[in-house]
Amino acid sequence: MMPRNPRPPIPTDFQRPNVVFQPKTRLGMQRGINLIVDAIRPTLGPLPRVVALKRIGANDQLPELLDSGGLIARRIIQVKGRDEDVGAMFIRHVLWKLQEKAGDGTATAAVMFQTVYNQGVRHIINSGGNAMRMRGFFDRCVPLLLAELDCMRTHLQGKEQLAQLAETITHNRPLAEKLGEIFDIIGEYGRLEIRSGRSRELEREYVEGIYWDGGWFSRDMVNNPVMQRSEMEDAHLFVSDLEINEPADLLPLLELAIGNQIKNLVIVATVLSDRAMSILHTNREKITVLGVKAPEAMATKRQAALQDLAILTGAQPFFKAAGDTLAGVKLAHLGRARRAWATREFFGVVAGRGDPRRLRQHIAELRRSFASAADKDTRELLLSRLGHLMGGSATLWVGGFSPVDIEQTKELASNAAEAMRGAMREGVVPGGGAALLDCRRVIRPLLDEAKDPDEKAAYRIVLKALEAPARTIWRNAGLEDIEVMADLRNAPAGWGYDVLRRRLANMAEAGIWDAASVVKAAVHSAIASAGLALTTDVLVHRKRPPESLDTA
Repeated sequence: MMPRNPRPPIPTDFQRPNVVFQPKTRLGMQRGINLIVDAIRPTLGPLPRVVALKRIGANDQLPELLDSGGLIARRIIQVKGRDEDVGAMFIRHVLWKLQEKAGDGTATAAVMFQTVYNQGVRHIINSGGNAMRMRGFFDRCVPLLLAELDCMRTHLQGKEQLAQLAETITHNRPLAEKLGEIFDIIGEYGRLEIRSGRSRELEREYVEGIYWDGGWFSRDMVNNPVMQRSEMEDAHLFVSDLEINEPADLLPLLELAIGNQIKNLVIVATVLSDRAMSILHTNREKITVLGVKAPEAMATKRQAALQDLAILTGAQPFFKAAGDTLAGVKLAHLGRARRAWATREFFGVVAGRGDPRRLRQHIAELRRSFASAADKDTRELLLSRLGHLMGGSATLWVGGFSPVDIEQTKELASNAAEAMRGAMREGVVPGGGAALLDCRRVIRPLLDEAKDPDEKAAYRIVLKALEAPARTIWRNAGLEDIEVMADLRNAPAGWGYDVLRRRLANMAEAGIWDAASVVKAAVHSAIASAGLALTTDVLVHRKRPPESLDTA
């Protein structure tokens, strides 16, 4: 007798999955991890070596020459060997997330991760160490190291010091000088757009006031034909995401404005049809109206942008989703600004006249949300909103010899900008690996007191990991790391080796800095993630994803 609901046959691919156990798991992952990190290692330091990447089958294309650890990791999407690929993709994911969060520090994290993992595998295989116990001791070290880095923090001031930090990140003096000047003007939350330039040079442009995407609705509104720009002084603003299609829809707003002797009015709306604008032409002698497009394409982002604009100018926003219409508009609903302007792509306000206390409270709420946000998209949105409300605005035009060169420099500038924002918020620490070398002083007492073999091994491994970035920088500069380490043995805190000038130096006096947020993120990512990788015991390889298997 046949069963009522027979189970479908299980495909052959899922009957015999390839299951890999220890010690093959660690050894396979180790090969993949080392493959990725060894490709990134040459990029660390102010004298990096270039890594050439060429796509398989792209015979007619020149190789891509890179010195960015995060970009190299992103370009590698698969390596030979299934076990090796697991390890390679594990470290790739760690570095990619770090790049998105901190903007820099991927090479530092990579060499630290590699040291912890390789030394941990050696202890486990040669001495019978316990990976789970070691991971617990690694996790104990992380908060101590982060607290020690916090104690070293200082804050930079002025474009010269900011340029020094940018040069430490980019190793590109012209780019560093531009970024130092820009962030000195716009501040840590300022809006910075990085665009492809029209020449081979780097250029920057500053925009007065605060602006959003979304320009004028009609060229008839332009009063500066040379610049294709519309400008008005002492402007009132109606802020909304409404669709205004009929002339009758605008009548209540126009009657209100004319009745209160308003001369310049900005209407922010999602749609302002030609038919609706026809009524504006008949009232030109009484009032000048500038219609601009509501910013952002997504409804949630648009509402957030309009809310910010309303608070900045003192307006009451009208939202279609809330059932608002122009029929209920009152004078108190309008915002004000000393000046408003619009081009075909953007509109902006200068000196919004909203309630300063309410604006400060709103900015404080956004800053708290930004500090606690983990998702990249959320952080970018909050940063953009903060930039509109409290920072200046600048555009960096990136030139180059080829489109590839321009795109690489744009990405370098973008990552450096993220790291510099973090440095301006959280401060900087001595660069060149010096801060990590100084962190050894909080681990050595733990090693001296440790009795358990796994605990001792864990602390020794962390000490080696803290030395790995500095040693790599020295080796990349053609120096013998053993000799440099010996020279630094009795050096005071904050001292390191200046590989450009080939001498021991006080990193602060030499202007060699690292963003504290970047170093902290690198330490946390490297040690915590390496501990997790060490406790991965089994790999299961399938030819097809298990979601396709019906287990009902």
